[in-house]
Amino acid sequence: MTEAQPPAPRHVKCPSCGRPSLYAPENRFRPFCSERCKLHDLGAWANESFRLASPEDPGLDAGSAS
Repeated sequence: MTEAQPPAPRHVKCPSCGRPSLYAPENRFRPFCSERCKLHDLGAWANESFRLASPEDPGLDAGSAS
């Protein structure tokens, strides 16, 4: 019986800069490639640059316009 070899390291695209990033426990910034990219993304969330879309509900304004 042969021993199973560990899978090859997986690389993903860094969500911030697009460079390859090691997606493994050795990369403490994963899925980002560096601390700089991680902090850049965190800053964008803090500045509300990223927003989640919400459905518009036309009934909300209709009740208050009396």
